[in-house]
Amino acid sequence: MDEMDEGKRAFSSFRVLNGEASSIERDKLFRNMAQLYSYVSDRCDDEQVAQYDEVLCQLAELVEVEARSHVAQLLAPLDRAPGNVVVKLANDEYQVAAPLLEFSNVLSDDDLIDIVAKQSEAHRVAIASRSKLTERVGEAIVEHGGDTSVAQLVRNRKAELGLDMLERLVARARENVRLAEDLRGRSDIDWKALRSEILSAGDKVLEVLGQRVQPVDPVTAGAVNAMVYNRMRNRAGFSSHDWKVAYNQVKALSDRKQLNERAMARFARFGYGHHTAAALAVQLKIAPEVMVKWLAMQDYSAVTVAMRALGVPASLFDAMIATMPWRDMPTEAEIAAMHKRFQSLEQDEATELFDLWRAHAFRRRATAEDRAAGAA
Repeated sequence: MDEMDEGKRAFSSFRVLNGEASSIERDKLFRNMAQLYSYVSDRCDDEQVAQYDEVLCQLAELVEVEARSHVAQLLAPLDRAPGNVVVKLANDEYQVAAPLLEFSNVLSDDDLIDIVAKQSEAHRVAIASRSKLTERVGEAIVEHGGDTSVAQLVRNRKAELGLDMLERLVARARENVRLAEDLRGRSDIDWKALRSEILSAGDKVLEVLGQRVQPVDPVTAGAVNAMVYNRMRNRAGFSSHDWKVAYNQVKALSDRKQLNERAMARFARFGYGHHTAAALAVQLKIAPEVMVKWLAMQDYSAVTVAMRALGVPASLFDAMIATMPWRDMPTEAEIAAMHKRFQSLEQDEATELFDLWRAHAFRRRATAEDRAAGAA
């Protein structure tokens, strides 16, 4: 059966949404809609994604847990899954939520932190098992989690463990021998080096950890500092994988009508450089390739004009340009030049210039002013 036949079958029963069908028909439509979307997700535009999102959210209210679990498994591996239904199912009971919590790249750190705070320990264990877990999410697990989810977090070698989190974990390990064992098993952490850095932690536990841990290879020494550094890599380097994940998370945020100035400020505040750039691209309604090109070419003038046209406040402008994943980190002089250019531009002037670039598919030659702004 081809995709057109799948589509006809899926869309033929919309009377279900009016409550005019049996539970079997509702279940079937829900599954078919999700299956169809999984086939075409990479080709859907924003309007089509929104249509799927709306219908799947409505159907999720009408079907049993088995159908919701099936659909969650279909959506979990998709790079571009509808934002509202993903968050809805991720907040469902554990049987439904588990595959999304562990595998979905559509869920942002803020989504995960909210679930950690509000849902069950089983939900937290699934989140603690993710292949990539940022320090912010880990901190939420330590704050709200029980022994099981915290232990899973510590055992997850892909989880970022910052200094503050380690201090709390060490203090917690004073009352939990198993957790102390799990911490000691993290061979990527140089406990001896950390003893002088975690001043207010459980000294006794640190002493035991420092005595019993095996000598650390010089390559792994100071690994916690390396983790912090890796979180800051967004500020000086572009990662295609991180960009893809960030862009799809931002699109999901847009699906939920939550992509706004507050969201962009949060990205900049927490150092989510790829998310900051992706949010700018989505807000400007430009192809992601255009933003990637600007970042790769260090096109400070283009980004400055675009942000002024969008109406970004001056205070947020400074935070965003300092966080974005440029090819090379801008110098203080370059940042000052961008700020000066931003302040000198009127929004109407910037909008007119940006619309002109858009009309020419952003194929433009650098003007003398552009070159001066980039070199100043």
